[in-house]
Amino acid sequence: MRVVIAEDNALLREGMVLLLNSAGHEVVAVASSGPEVLPALLEHRPDAAVLDVRMPPGFRDEGLRAALAARREIPGLPVLVLSQYVEETYATELLADGAGGLGYLLKDRVGRVEEFLDALERVVAGGTALDPEVVKELMTRRRDDPVDSLTPREREVLHLMAEGRDNTTIARTLVVSERAVSKHIGNVFAKLGLPPSDSGHRRVLAVLAYLNKG
Repeated sequence: MRVVIAEDNALLREGMVLLLNSAGHEVVAVASSGPEVLPALLEHRPDAAVLDVRMPPGFRDEGLRAALAARREIPGLPVLVLSQYVEETYATELLADGAGGLGYLLKDRVGRVEEFLDALERVVAGGTALDPEVVKELMTRRRDDPVDSLTPREREVLHLMAEGRDNTTIARTLVVSERAVSKHIGNVFAKLGLPPSDSGHRRVLAVLAYLNKG
């Protein structure tokens, strides 16, 4: 896997380089400020980009802007965004197109090596990976929306879906059968008004339907 890393914290940046290299991946470029990000992505066209949300010079949303611009130039570019804190606006904007190949993790997740690598691999495979804390925060901020009609079990399933977990993992986590998980997911889609589709991204669309109707 060829990766571009954009992170202004030198210690974290170099740590990710070592981590990815040791896992058999190749870091083809690094960026330490917002203006460096998009040129690096367009030049190297990597298999994945790992980007900090806030970068110099403004420390606002330079990394996110670069990620969105890169996705316009390179449709489907897998992007894993890192943030120090849960920022609802950024997470929602990143996922707004309903496409896959996107992730949003809190930075402390990088230190949990297996979780970080698993999230990156899910994103590269075209899936989604939302940090559990991000999902929790987003789902507790919105009240008057269709998710209120979900049962507690359906909420649990939606939470795990948003993290990018597959049916087998959800079944194991909740100690239920995969058939039961499929039934719950069908109920979630129906209650959130998502029509039957062959799209593999209805998991993230389910979360977005909730976010966009608050």
